[in-house]
Amino acid sequence: MTRSIDRSDTDSREPQSPLAHLSDDDLERIAKEFDAIHDEVYSSLGDKDRRYIKSVIAAQRQLVVTGRILLFASASKPAWVAGTACLGVAKILENMEIGHNVMHGQWDWMNDPDIHSSVWDWDTASTAEAWKHSHNYIHHTFTNIRGLDKDLGYEIMRIDPHQPWHPVYLAQPLYNALLTVLFEWGVALHDLDLEALWAGEKSPTQVLEELKGIAGKARAQFVKDYVGWPLVSAALFGLAQIALRGRIPQPTSSRLGRRLRSVAAGRSGKWGTAADLADRWLPGVEKTFLSTLLADVTANIIRNVWAHAIIFCGHFPDQTYTFSRKEVENESRGGWYVRQLVGAANIEGTPLFHILSGNLGYQVEHHLFPDMPSTRYAEVAPKVKDICERYELPYNSGRLGKQWFMVHRTIARLAFPGGRPRPKPGPYKRSQDPTGDPVPSEAARFRRRLPAEHPDAGPEHDGGGVQVEPPPR
Repeated sequence: MTRSIDRSDTDSREPQSPLAHLSDDDLERIAKEFDAIHDEVYSSLGDKDRRYIKSVIAAQRQLVVTGRILLFASASKPAWVAGTACLGVAKILENMEIGHNVMHGQWDWMNDPDIHSSVWDWDTASTAEAWKHSHNYIHHTFTNIRGLDKDLGYEIMRIDPHQPWHPVYLAQPLYNALLTVLFEWGVALHDLDLEALWAGEKSPTQVLEELKGIAGKARAQFVKDYVGWPLVSAALFGLAQIALRGRIPQPTSSRLGRRLRSVAAGRSGKWGTAADLADRWLPGVEKTFLSTLLADVTANIIRNVWAHAIIFCGHFPDQTYTFSRKEVENESRGGWYVRQLVGAANIEGTPLFHILSGNLGYQVEHHLFPDMPSTRYAEVAPKVKDICERYELPYNSGRLGKQWFMVHRTIARLAFPGGRPRPKPGPYKRSQDPTGDPVPSEAARFRRRLPAEHPDAGPEHDGGGVQVEPPPR
């Protein structure tokens, strides 16, 4: 029996739903195959996986230490560039490959009290609890369902032609540029879900508590990055200057000295003496403080720009599908899997790229298996492609530049009235060998596998991080 897809609320020129040609039996088999991929990986998790996440956390902390040591000499341009780069990469790793994935419950199976979704918090503006609800539950359960998935445009942008146009969207290319630089703060405010407050689904008290949480995170980040570390760098420079009796090169005058002289005009000589001392000992201290402050600001911007690019390129390229509520009524487990499959897009890249992107270059696999350790996505990708080929489903993927261009073209076009979905890719086809024949499937041997049916199976894995609710098996 072939499913009938209700598209009465959509334009007849729209691409056909990828679910339209699938029968209920097809969807049942698809569900079993995707469940089996998940269960097979979960049954094989062990020391290799544990060593990986611990080594990434160790490397991230070493980058932080290296960056901070270099920034003690941040008055030097080479040291500033190297220190800022180390901090920027460390913040990307902490945000993408560590924080995002740990709070998804991907490492809960280890039962490590320090690396668990119930206790982990990240160095970003969103509170862990608000993010886990808005992202882990809302976004991953209702992926690309218009009116339910609040990540579809983040409630501030029109990125799908079905969204009603409003004059405020004329400015969305501008505030998208601002969001790029301030992404962590935009996500934090998004996680508040003010629409739920206006709809009466959320109490003002709850919103106030979440605002307090964001304020606490903001205060901690401000004090750490913009006061504490600059002071530490400046103090260490000052101590080194004293120990070396002023032999470290520094500017000839200090800001404080110039200020003291302007205040001391026509007054007693003690002000001039203080200004002379400031000019002797403080120019390097002041420059180090300001250079470290600028480095921390730059590192946070680097992290925000990178996170914005990876997240947007994984969700909003032309290749992805969105769904009306009618289309997902009485959705089966197989239908849920297919919606996850076609509602995301991969970004092609090197192994290093995938580590820095939190393995969200495999956004398709992440949406299919949000609680699976991210390092396993490359392993299961060929099996996902195999399913796509056999059931004539698309497998969305493209280079970073291509995906980025499509996303920003859509943001620019849909700032204006009108617009319609762009053409979608056809069913996935394997590459061909030099003779023109398809290469053998990397996953053919898995075609008849069955679910392992072991505890904690499936993407609704019961833990502190993932709270996805797909239809039951």
